[in-house]
Amino acid sequence: MAISEMAVIFFLFSVLLRSSLVHCQGLQRGFYDSDCPDAEDIVRSSVEKYYNNDATIAPGLLRLHFHDCFVQGCDASILISGASSERTAPQNFGLRGFEVIDDAKSQLEAECPGVVSCADILALAARDAVDLTGGPSWSVPLGRIDGRISSASDAKALPSPFDPVSIQRQKFADQGLTDHDLVTLVGAHTIGQTDCLFVRYRLYNFTATGNADPTISPSAVPQLRALCPANGDASRRVALDLTSPGAFDASFFKNVRDGAAVLESDQRLWGDASTQATVQNYAGNIRGLFGFRFSYEFPKAMIKMSSIAVKTGTQGEIRKRCSRFN
Repeated sequence: MAISEMAVIFFLFSVLLRSSLVHCQGLQRGFYDSDCPDAEDIVRSSVEKYYNNDATIAPGLLRLHFHDCFVQGCDASILISGASSERTAPQNFGLRGFEVIDDAKSQLEAECPGVVSCADILALAARDAVDLTGGPSWSVPLGRIDGRISSASDAKALPSPFDPVSIQRQKFADQGLTDHDLVTLVGAHTIGQTDCLFVRYRLYNFTATGNADPTISPSAVPQLRALCPANGDASRRVALDLTSPGAFDASFFKNVRDGAAVLESDQRLWGDASTQATVQNYAGNIRGLFGFRFSYEFPKAMIKMSSIAVKTGTQGEIRKRCSRFN
């Protein structure tokens, strides 16, 4: 495909994103234009500052927003500190990016106190994180209110790297998300990382057979074993996209198709008829459009996810500090 043709396609792609899903669950684009016109720029500057120091903060921010939305909706409940708050649940082990949100919030409170919610900061930071890693950008519908509940016991709603597709599907459906949304949002793993703890059991004695998980391609097994030795550090970090770690692209789906997914839950998406077709669509390279379909669908899925059970109006509060209720 000629460069000029690709330029036209990506121009149309950006126009479609700007024109779609402006209003969603009471949210709207440009919500802070009057009361805090620099809100998005302030969030962006905080994300950029931390990203320039450590690029791995990008998947951390994306995961933080995802984990927030799947529990109590997108209401910043994940940010609350406390002995039994949501962020202390085992499912939220290793969450990162709290300092980025706190930094943005402190600047926003100085600029326009009591206006911008922590929940909206999370949504904006996730968008900016994707953009900084070379992924698509999108207009984030805003107007969320911060919730007043944060409980570790509610974190059971979160997907697990051990979940079969049937359980993944149910957990996403419980949030109003489809199988297509499931595969699309899992694509965030293109810039993600995990601990060897969640990989090694697939490599050496899967289901007590003494062998590797048979869904792993034989060519990928040595590479994964080199990254996560049998007696190595269980907390060693491993990229979830072995082909292009740190770059937001569709190569993650090629890995899933080719048996080189790092997490068991990701690899299972290829073996299930309800999700395989979407993986194939994103992994394909038809007429030079590799990655374009995923880049178009991911923002739509993110806007849908970031609208889960949002609180608006008098349903919550605008926190002065994101880590505690007012």
